[in-house]
Amino acid sequence: MGFIHTKAELKWLNQELVKIWPFVNEAASELIKTSVEPVFEQYKSFILASLHFSKLTLGTVAPQFTGVEILESDGSAITMELELQWDGNPNIVLDIQTTLGISLPVQVKNIGFTGVLRLVFKPLVAEIPCFGAVCCSLREKSKVEFTLKVIGGEMTAIPGISDAIEGTIRDTIEDTLTWPNRIIVPIVPGDYSDLELRPVGVLEVKLVEARDLTNKDLVGKSDPFAVLYIRPLREKTKKSKTINNDLNPIWNEHYEFEVEDISTQHLTIKVYDDEGLQPSEIIGCARVDLADVQPGKVKDFWLDLVKDLEIQRDKKPRGQVHLELLYYPYAKHEGVSNPFANQIQLTSLEKVLKTESNGYDINQRKNVIMRGVLSVTVISAEDLPPMDIGGKADPFVVLYLKKGETKKKTRVVTDTLNPIWNQTFDFVVEDALHDLLMVEVWDHDTFGKDYVGRCILTLTRVLLEGEFQDTFVLQGSKSGRLNLDFKWTPQPIYRDRERDQ
Repeated sequence: MGFIHTKAELKWLNQELVKIWPFVNEAASELIKTSVEPVFEQYKSFILASLHFSKLTLGTVAPQFTGVEILESDGSAITMELELQWDGNPNIVLDIQTTLGISLPVQVKNIGFTGVLRLVFKPLVAEIPCFGAVCCSLREKSKVEFTLKVIGGEMTAIPGISDAIEGTIRDTIEDTLTWPNRIIVPIVPGDYSDLELRPVGVLEVKLVEARDLTNKDLVGKSDPFAVLYIRPLREKTKKSKTINNDLNPIWNEHYEFEVEDISTQHLTIKVYDDEGLQPSEIIGCARVDLADVQPGKVKDFWLDLVKDLEIQRDKKPRGQVHLELLYYPYAKHEGVSNPFANQIQLTSLEKVLKTESNGYDINQRKNVIMRGVLSVTVISAEDLPPMDIGGKADPFVVLYLKKGETKKKTRVVTDTLNPIWNQTFDFVVEDALHDLLMVEVWDHDTFGKDYVGRCILTLTRVLLEGEFQDTFVLQGSKSGRLNLDFKWTPQPIYRDRERDQ
């Protein structure tokens, strides 16, 4: 649905807003100052020690409403969306303290805002004004423009300070005001805790690897690490280990994130080059819409890294990052049962896998780890790159577990780019939730062997499905696909309690 009122039709509302704006300015300025400063602390970059307002007024220019729409509801609430623009003349000065001990007075100038304000009046009650509370938020990520200026100095005096301040401001606006986040304003006294943002499920994330990262170092290679979040709060942000001197790092790290709204939220990943004592330099970033993840199904992603998630001007390749996502709602959804019904101390993936039918004592299940036999059938490959003068290759496949020592190898199939092997190999896996299967394709040569490409695979999908067959793109190669079949035979054991304590 589009906005049903034009700017001309809203002239009366804008005229009234202009009249009361001096009073709104005074009240809102004080409210923003007292409520936003503590929020800054949750989103500030590690370069910034503190951010405080030394001056804050919203200026003399009132926002203009350009459209309004009343959305359909179930009868328990009224939702109104107001389209607005604001090219204001506020006087905002931030007192910035850096972690280097430097104090900077920074002016926020040239503010422009375009967005849609969502107001949800809920619950509807039988007394004036007929609703108990108002939920306020921005319907979606809004266009916010501003410039920063150091009073009496230059922003370039400290590398990275401008980006750190801008990032903190944008993260604060997005994560506190943008739907599904909301501010609840009680109108009639009552308990409105049910209107608060609540987790609806858990997203399991495996940060597997990255490849072909841009090198940020003049000597040697970048030392990449990754930062992941759904909400950019410090306590909800995950940071990987740093892999030194490697543009194709393998992290193999597992994280869990609470999800509040699967339809609108997204997972953000940013890959940095660790510069030691200096501020880390960003290599690239990417984003996954959680709406693309089907509950209870493993989804594999290769994401292209970009310079900026908002402005796609820079098209230079920055590498790719490999993620695996698995979302489970707390409530029953589309036939997916709630894996958290029994509050046992397992990772949520283990909770999915451990059911009453396994026959374990429910009180002992927290001591179970995922041990078993992984059977891998290397069926065939297609469209391998030519490796010899005749335009053919003599391919074979090497398989091994990242945490294991034993390597398995197929036979060599000569003079073909579309080999068929149909060979099965068994691996005893000690900790399947945290291991990786490495599948490498090589070209046999009279005097040795030449590397063609590889696939790095988690075991999550075979743990959940028991058996499956799929085609995988050969990474690091100009072309090529591998056809593989997987089967999992569990052999559960119990954790050593003394070791885990």
